[in-house]
Amino acid sequence: MTKSKINTIEAIMLVLTIYLTPSILSMPKDLISLTKSATLINIIYVSIIAILISIVIYKLLKNFASYDIVDISEYLGGKILKNIIGIIFIVYFLISSSILLRNFCECLKIVHYPMTSIVFILLTFIVAICTSAKLSFNTTSKVNLVVLPLLILTVLFIFFANIKNFSFENVFPILGDGIFNTFVTGLGNLASFTGISLLYFLPPHLKKPEDMKKITITTTIFFSIYLLFCVSIILFMFRFLMNVDEVMPLYYITRYIEFGTFFQRLESFFLFIWILVISSFLTVNLKFSMEIFKKLTNINNPNALIFSFGLCIFAISVFPPDYANSKYLELSISKYFVFGVSIILSITILILATLKKFKRKEISKLE
Repeated sequence: MTKSKINTIEAIMLVLTIYLTPSILSMPKDLISLTKSATLINIIYVSIIAILISIVIYKLLKNFASYDIVDISEYLGGKILKNIIGIIFIVYFLISSSILLRNFCECLKIVHYPMTSIVFILLTFIVAICTSAKLSFNTTSKVNLVVLPLLILTVLFIFFANIKNFSFENVFPILGDGIFNTFVTGLGNLASFTGISLLYFLPPHLKKPEDMKKITITTTIFFSIYLLFCVSIILFMFRFLMNVDEVMPLYYITRYIEFGTFFQRLESFFLFIWILVISSFLTVNLKFSMEIFKKLTNINNPNALIFSFGLCIFAISVFPPDYANSKYLELSISKYFVFGVSIILSITILILATLKKFKRKEISKLE
């Protein structure tokens, strides 16, 4: 994997896969639950903050050429810090994959397979992603070039096909529960920017590392616009206090789409596309987990451990006894890891490593 290089477009799609995929499930509704009718304003607000954070990450990463956060951690604190950071990110990628997989499979079970054990549905995905993970990194990135635009098109289609059903007065009151809830408590919605975590691992895989700035800013802005569409669909279709389908509200809304007699009940078509997107998301996370593990252990062929990692994802995904517990873990993990690891811890490491590098340069000049 380390020998594979991807172009700028492929890198953008790779990051967007991590950014966009959670929107298939209940993420847009979770945002609305926190900031109510002020969610559109809140998204613009947190998007500006996310863009600034992305710029800071780029500015710090460019000081270390093609190093990722694991390499930089070793430079800063030796193998001990390298192992700690590597293990933290492996745990994050595996747990976030497992919880998202469990929640999506819960939806499949409710919608299409009520009599099927959740274990068999999960195993189907595990076998699929372990098989696809055996392909090269370039192949995975090229698959994203096909799959991810389909997700974007489905969301745009759902938006424009339902405009006639929108109630635009649902945005009132504009500030929801007030300024404090919108701009202070609402900072919690920054946890939806999960793709930030992948930015730290991209530099070694880029054909043009100098395009890292374009990648970080483009993906964050694009996701912000995309998120506005997703939230608008749910907010304009239903009052924010209405108990919409908790598992997959966008899927619920597709049932309202009708184009004459022959184009009705299109939700199965959307679900098929979203299955492909979920599989791509899981494959990307699995590959980066193996890449980190390879750096920590120096094994020659991490592909031999694909099914071991797949079994870890399966074991974690069956751990929650029900969807409610799985949903609670998802919300907790996204907040703790995005704020604690992807933003605070990782940026702190980059700042300290940069200071160490500049200090060494100053010492060498004096000598």
